[in-house]
Amino acid sequence: MTRVVIIGVTGRMGRALVRAACTASAPERDAMRITGTIASPNSSSLGQDAGELAGVDRLGLQVSADLPAALAQADVAIDFSGSGATGANLAACRAARKPLLIGTTGYANDVAMTFAQAARDIPLLVAPNTSVGVTLLIELVRTAAKALPLDFDVEILEAHHRLKVDAPSGTALALGRAADEARGRPDALIAKDALGNRVGPRGKGDIGFAVVRAGDIVGEHTVMFAGEGEQLSLTHRATDRAIFAKGALQAGVWLAGQPPGRYHMRDFLRVKTEA
Repeated sequence: MTRVVIIGVTGRMGRALVRAACTASAPERDAMRITGTIASPNSSSLGQDAGELAGVDRLGLQVSADLPAALAQADVAIDFSGSGATGANLAACRAARKPLLIGTTGYANDVAMTFAQAARDIPLLVAPNTSVGVTLLIELVRTAAKALPLDFDVEILEAHHRLKVDAPSGTALALGRAADEARGRPDALIAKDALGNRVGPRGKGDIGFAVVRAGDIVGEHTVMFAGEGEQLSLTHRATDRAIFAKGALQAGVWLAGQPPGRYHMRDFLRVKTEA
């Protein structure tokens, strides 16, 4: 049984992870157990039962701010906390030599630059989206971008709930990066495109981003390849946040058995589809 620590348990995804673990089918439920639930030191939920916080049965597991203590009793950590805590959480997992799945997006560039170093010591999976469907979408975008001529413009349209902070979403950036990589375009240009301040005629090879923040939209992503006289669109639409939680838990259990290194959801998807 894989022992899991959830970091950021008071957030939307943190609570969804607890619910997903409690309602999983017997084989998946027997393969894992939540042994730690972490919130920020100033959270009003500290000391509360994690199950009650998530709206399920009482688990007898209190929300804590002591990540090192929780890691000592765990096999893997799953982090969906705020982006400002990503660096500290990564450092704690690295010090404890515990695998870490980071589902948080919007972290600073200097944090991203530490991923390669951390992956020398621990298995590290950084996932802007833990949906199996989105993981496949990214691979389909990579295939389409490589096959289509450069005169097909790439537009990425994404929509999320009104409370989401970062824009474009981490998933939208991952989709853009997949298209860029397939076309051999420098990765640094994706940041310029993501600003969304495009004025004047469309530059050849540029990637466009359109962002919607409204209501309680869980997550929608469409990648449009628009050429002269024809268009190809690839879309993923999430209607239940549970799909991200289920994917994160499955990938976390898988990650716990891997050697140190940098992993992606596509690595997990490849194993899952071959099983």
